[in-house]
Amino acid sequence: MKATASPVLRDRIMRLRLAYIDKLPRVLDEAKAICERLAADPEAVDALDALHRSFHNLKGTAASLGLPEVSTEGAAATDLLASLRGLGVPARQSALASALAEVRGCIDRLEQLKDSASIAGAPVAAPWSEAICAASADREVQRRVVFFCDADLDGAALGAQLSCFGYTFASFTDPEAMKAEVLASPPDAVVMTTTGAELFTDLRSKVAVPILFVSDDSDFATRLQAIKAGGEAYFVKPVTAHEVVEALDAMTVRREPEPFRVLIIDDEPEMGDYHALILEGAGMMVRRLDDSARVLEELGDFQPDLLLMDMYMPTCSGRELSRVIRQIPKFVSLPIIFLSSETDRLVQVSAMRVGADGFLTKPIPPEDLITAVAVRAERTRVLRSLMMRDSLTGLLNHTTLAQFLDSALANARRQSSQLCFVMLDLDEFKKVNDTYGHPAGDQVLVALARLLKQRLRTSDMIGRYGGEEFGAILWNLSVEEAIGVIDHIRRDFSALTFKAGDAVFSCSFSGGVAGYPEHPSAEAIVHAADQALYVAKEHGRSRIVAAGQRSEEVEA
Repeated sequence: MKATASPVLRDRIMRLRLAYIDKLPRVLDEAKAICERLAADPEAVDALDALHRSFHNLKGTAASLGLPEVSTEGAAATDLLASLRGLGVPARQSALASALAEVRGCIDRLEQLKDSASIAGAPVAAPWSEAICAASADREVQRRVVFFCDADLDGAALGAQLSCFGYTFASFTDPEAMKAEVLASPPDAVVMTTTGAELFTDLRSKVAVPILFVSDDSDFATRLQAIKAGGEAYFVKPVTAHEVVEALDAMTVRREPEPFRVLIIDDEPEMGDYHALILEGAGMMVRRLDDSARVLEELGDFQPDLLLMDMYMPTCSGRELSRVIRQIPKFVSLPIIFLSSETDRLVQVSAMRVGADGFLTKPIPPEDLITAVAVRAERTRVLRSLMMRDSLTGLLNHTTLAQFLDSALANARRQSSQLCFVMLDLDEFKKVNDTYGHPAGDQVLVALARLLKQRLRTSDMIGRYGGEEFGAILWNLSVEEAIGVIDHIRRDFSALTFKAGDAVFSCSFSGGVAGYPEHPSAEAIVHAADQALYVAKEHGRSRIVAAGQRSEEVEA
C-alpha cells in the first residue's frame, strides 16, 4: 500500500505552500532590485551573494513544498550565479551582463508560474508514512500483575517486598492451576520454579507472557530446560527482591522515551515550519529560530539533542555559526546537520570541516529526514548519558545534578513555581560494608536507586550525590508534600531485605528537605537540606526532616 500524508498534516503543508506562493512576488521584486544594483555596480559582491542566496532558498523551498516548476527555475538561476561567483573579478565583470539577462528571464518565467493555477492546486506528493503522521494515542497506565508459583519458596514474603516496587502478586502452589489462570487472564509476568517448566513449553504460542524461572540448580541442563520453556530470566535460590525487580522492570515496564529535541535555524520561515511539521509529526519536540544571533540563548534554554540549520543565511552563514558554537566547550559534542539545496560536493565537504556532523540535501523525503535526525540524536543521548550518570546506580552524577539544580531554580523563578531539593543518606552504611562486604553494600545502593526511579515522577531529577548520599529535585511540590512522598519511599525501603551469603539484613535512610522560594540559590537550598538531614540523623535516623524544623518538632 502506498503511504500517504494524514489529512491534517496535508492541509498544513498546503497552507504553507499557499503562503509561499503569496510571498513569491515580493521575493521576485527583491531579486529584480538586486539585479538592478548589480548592473549599476558590478563590483558589489554582497549583492551577488544576496542574489545567489535568494535563488538558492527559492530552489530548496519550492522543491520541498511540491512546486517543481518553481524549483527548476530557481535551480537554473542558482547554478548560473554560483558560476559567476567563482570567476575572478575581470571575468565576472565581462560575464555579468549576459548572466543578469538570463536571471531576469528566470524571474519573468517565475512571475508567469506564480499566476498558474496548477502550482497552487498540485497535490502533496512526498512519500509520507501514516505512522509518521498519526497522532499519539492515549496509553493506559501499565498494569503490573505477576503470578508466582513455587511451593518451596515463601511467595508471600517475596510478594510483599516486590509490592514496594509497584507489583501486585498472585501466588499459586499448583502449576496446572496457574497455567489455566494465565490462559484465562494473562498477567504481566510469571515467576515459577523449574519443576513445572514442562507445563509451559507450549504457553508462549498461546499468550505472550514473560516467564522468569527460579531454581535450586545452576547446571546447564536445568537452564536449557528453562530456555526451551520460554524462560526470559533465571535465578538461583536464594532469590532477592531487587534482582527479580530488575528483570521484571526490563520486561514489563515500557516507559515512553523522552522526545528528541531539535532546534531548527533557517531564515526561510516556510522551510523551518515545513521541517518542523515533519519532525513534530514523528513525535519530536522542535523549536524554530530564524535569527542566528539568538542561537546561544536558545541552546542554553532548549537544550536540544540536535541542531538542524541552513547553510546560506544572511548576516551569519551556517559555516560561521558552526564555528561560533564549536568554540563553546559544552556544545562541542552537539550534532549539527546542514540542510541545504547545495549539491556541490566540494562545498558540502568544506561545510563538514567546520564541525558539522552531516549534510542533507533539499528536498529530502520526510522519512529520510526523520531517520537522519533520530539516529544522530539517539547517539548523542547515549554519549551524554554515559558522561552524566553514575556507573553503579544509573542515576545522575554529582556534577550533573548540581547543573540541573541551577537550571531548575532558574525555571522556578521564571514560572513562580515551587521546587524542593531532597538530600538522602543511608543509615550506618559503613557498618553494612564492614559486616557484609562491599558487594552487599552495592546491592543496597542499587535497590534504593531503583526504588527512587520507580516511585518519583519522570520530571523529577535524581542523582547519587556521593558515596551513600542521594539527591533529588522535585518539581511543583511544597516541602510538606515532598516529605510525604519521600517518607512513603522510606517506609517501603525499610521493609526490603538483602542477602549476603546466609545472612539477611535490612537498611534504612534518613532525609532532609528544603524548598524554593524559601531558599533561593542552589548553595542555600543544598545547605538547608543537608542541615535538615543532619537533624534527622541526630534524632534517631530513619526519618525525614524539613529545613528549619526545630528539634522538639522532630518525631521520636
